[in-house]
Amino acid sequence: MELLSPVPTIKGPDTLFTGHVWIDTIYRGEDPSRTRLNSVRFSPCARTAWHTHSVGQTLHVTEGIGVVATRDGRVIVMRPGDTVWTPPGEEHWHGATAEHFMTHLALWEGDEVTWGVHVTDKEYADAQPTTNGESH
Repeated sequence: MELLSPVPTIKGPDTLFTGHVWIDTIYRGEDPSRTRLNSVRFSPCARTAWHTHSVGQTLHVTEGIGVVATRDGRVIVMRPGDTVWTPPGEEHWHGATAEHFMTHLALWEGDEVTWGVHVTDKEYADAQPTTNGESH
């Protein structure tokens, strides 16, 4: 058994995120473990770039309201307690809504993340929830 020392919070790099994002690495497994767990805080309008994970990714929202969207146009509005899984190779992005902060736990395996282009303002706007809480 080992108590792991906390790692300093880092600012999400502009090459991978739009807006203000802060990342706390909670766990980064050492061989043979490939587990990665981060707490990621998004300010309103902040989001990831398009990306895929070789063995999928699980997101669990702890506070705020966010969205996750896929290239085929599917959008899920995420609220505290919601868990979303993106399968291996599914191109997606996630972030806060325009009017709320959002924090999620991101769980995945390994470093095989393929980063793509930034989400356009139109793609982001099209994924925003309407007044009834659903996406456009």
